[in-house]
Amino acid sequence: MKIILLGYGKMGRTIDRIAQERGHEVVARIDIDNPEALETADGDVAIEFSHPEAAFENVRRCLLKGIPVVCGTTGWLSKKTEIEALTKANDGTFFYASNYSVGVNLFFKVNEYLSHILSAFPEYDVRMDEIHHMEKKDAPSGTAITLAQAILEHSKRKKRWVNEKTGKSEDLYISSFRIDQVPGTHIVKYESMIDDIEIKHTAHSREGFARGAVMVAEWIIGKKGILTMDDYLDF
Repeated sequence: MKIILLGYGKMGRTIDRIAQERGHEVVARIDIDNPEALETADGDVAIEFSHPEAAFENVRRCLLKGIPVVCGTTGWLSKKTEIEALTKANDGTFFYASNYSVGVNLFFKVNEYLSHILSAFPEYDVRMDEIHHMEKKDAPSGTAITLAQAILEHSKRKKRWVNEKTGKSEDLYISSFRIDQVPGTHIVKYESMIDDIEIKHTAHSREGFARGAVMVAEWIIGKKGILTMDDYLDF
């Protein structure tokens, strides 16, 4: 499989190594220093882990060239509906996930189930913590937003997520911490006067995220449409 890498920071370099270990060829490594290289790049699939400011245009250009895209960049999702429309219009392939770790996606399912059953118990208030490395550009993380969206879907009391305290009971507060050399930690906390219930996912390295992205890129070949980790894992 011939892979175009869009974004060549720490995650991009880890994906590069894992892709080659799995027998694939990285035919282009495109970053902030050579964005024009995408004009002539051609491959079986593009893996996009760049920056929020670059992701939309990177994905758009790949779809117009007929190249399937596996995207993991967060912080640009206000334009995601445009990409989905372009995917449909061009009979293309677009796979987005806020997190490619299998463990995190299992964590998503646990979070959905917990938010569903605790919606019947108003004595429990819910909040979230997310911790990442200093280089992460967006806050809260895309993973935290995915967790929050599931909680909001089931909760009758929470109406929106916020990234700073407002004092409003209808707001789901997500606290964001940036600490050097932390790949990613997410904590969902339900608190009452009697007890607390907490679920937590801690990543030990970028390896799980990168390996998952390469495995999805392998799987996506020959498929069409707008796809997610639910499709890949077949929950």
